Amino acid sequence: MNRPRVRIVSPALASANNGNWHTAARWQRFLAPLADVDVALDWQGEAIDALIALHARRSAGAIARFHAAQPERPLALVLTGTDLYRDLPADAAARNSLDCATHVVVLQEEAMHRLDASTRARARVIVQSATRLRRKHKSAGPIVLAAVGHLRDEKDPATLMRAARLLPEGAAIELIHIGNALDEGLANAARATMQACPHYRWLGGLAAAVTRRRIAASHALVHMSRMEGGANVVIEAVRSGVPVLASRIDGNVGLLGRGYDGYFAPGDAAGLAALMQRFAGEAGFAEHLAAQCAEREPLFAPAVERAAVKGLLRDMLSRVEATIPAPLPPPRTTP
Repeated sequence: MNRPRVRIVSPALASANNGNWHTAARWQRFLAPLADVDVALDWQGEAIDALIALHARRSAGAIARFHAAQPERPLALVLTGTDLYRDLPADAAARNSLDCATHVVVLQEEAMHRLDASTRARARVIVQSATRLRRKHKSAGPIVLAAVGHLRDEKDPATLMRAARLLPEGAAIELIHIGNALDEGLANAARATMQACPHYRWLGGLAAAVTRRRIAASHALVHMSRMEGGANVVIEAVRSGVPVLASRIDGNVGLLGRGYDGYFAPGDAAGLAALMQRFAGEAGFAEHLAAQCAEREPLFAPAVERAAVKGLLRDMLSRVEATIPAPLPPPRTTP
């Protein structure tokens, strides 16, 4: 019996080392027992039974071509943060992607509130996952806070840099900032902040495994994004037993919960600086945030995501069986 053929279209491949690629690669592994799955930047007419596309706007061409060529075939659209909070209201190609999709996926519960009723009827939440990576003994000395995200506007690195400059000179805090320079202006700002501020070090982009070890070795993750669908790095921190100081945006609230006490207002450098100082100075507060994150950790286990992704594909393939007639048998010949 032939195995189903599935294409995952991702706007980024391994060289980008970003959330889209990590999601695509992880889902490919999860689905390997059920289907022949490949990951590519596009779809150009290859023979497949189902398409899973990450990003409504950036994958819009592949989505439109697949739907036009094979409208009866299942097409799952995974909505990112820029889809939900920027592109869908303003971009016709992104909206067409949503119209073409037979199945819609969001990456955290808060995102469901951004969808209209007809889209919610096709939508499900699949929370991303990470393996556990624990480091029991944190480094002696200052409180190490890690921020992970490429230097681009959506990740709001400028707020972290402003907050670093607001820390008192004697604060026992070390900020480690990891991410490639996708914006030269922000890269220059990072270099200037290192010159002016002893608390802050920008390390540039690091390999995924090195970044995970850095997170696990830190006392907390700082996640200052202004726009997220559901950040892998937040999940990786929680799975490492590392609490998070996070901007209060849907993508973070959907992962950490509405009652989480480690939020600051998006773009509020003074609020972030105060939160970092409280975390460094109040052991009870740091322990409280760690306990709140530990309550959320079971949501991010790979087994949970694996089951949900497999369930998505089974539902997609059941649509193929229901809507595409089986080929007619060959005519019988009279002996």
